[in-house]
Amino acid sequence: MRIGLITSAPGHPLLAATTALLVPGHRVVHLDPGTAVPDTADEEPLADVYLLKARTPRALELAAALERRGAPVVNSSSATALCQDRTAMADLALRAGLPFAPTRTFPALADLASGPPLTGPVVVKSRHSRRQDLVARVDGEARLRELAAAAPGEPVVVQDFVPNSGDDHKLWVVGEQVFAALRRSELAPGGRGPTRPLPDAGLPAGWAALARRVGEVFALDVYGVDVLDTGGGAPVIVDVNAFPGIRGQAGAPEALAALALSRSGGDERRERPERPEDPEDPEGQGGRERGEGQGGREGREGREEAVRTQRADQAIRCQ
Repeated sequence: MRIGLITSAPGHPLLAATTALLVPGHRVVHLDPGTAVPDTADEEPLADVYLLKARTPRALELAAALERRGAPVVNSSSATALCQDRTAMADLALRAGLPFAPTRTFPALADLASGPPLTGPVVVKSRHSRRQDLVARVDGEARLRELAAAAPGEPVVVQDFVPNSGDDHKLWVVGEQVFAALRRSELAPGGRGPTRPLPDAGLPAGWAALARRVGEVFALDVYGVDVLDTGGGAPVIVDVNAFPGIRGQAGAPEALAALALSRSGGDERRERPERPEDPEDPEGQGGRERGEGQGGREGREGREEAVRTQRADQAIRCQ
């Protein structure tokens, strides 16, 4: 069997350990989205399955080209792109009934800073998730003006600060297997701390099932869910990430290798979630897919057409 890795870092610990488990019984090939040309993807022999461990516009374009040829990609290009738009993420999660933090969108930091005064501490994040994006706690107007002066045109989302212990619960899911850890939040006094593995027994009741439900809603197979405990095990989800690193989690490479083999060769894939309306583009002029609704099933032609119509939109949202 031939397994493709779409990544610029095949030596990443999770991918390297997974590759070691798959060979020599299977062939693992590496596609670097920084050098691969999506328009020539038709000239390359298809792998039985691709693992999309990259979120750049070029990586998504490459994955979409492979999907058009019928190759299974984990996670799909559209599901990966959706998770990089925090407005779309929150809208879909809340419509699905997930306990996601209420999220407000502003077209630019300058608009937030020039608006009504804050009524309490908030968390300000870049709307488009990417490396070194903005994630900051804002307790007053002075801090907000400082952020706006540094990046006045940055599109942002705002979530009310949720009082918590200062530890983020990091839940990672590979297929149906849930891994967990605690990590001191970058927003807590003293800043981010080390990640401490958390056994299954350490999770509040129902949280593992909640993490799996996120995968169903977002059509993800490998993903992370950031959860805060607001007291007594009551969860609030503050972020969802497609194909995170999952470093240092015993059993994660084995779970990923098993998932790759199970998704190969045309196995039934998760359903694509309906793309929520974009508040910056309510008429869909940016090419956003209008799906068949949560839980609706699309055929292969419908999935391929949806990917084609989203390519330009994805390139913008994932920058």
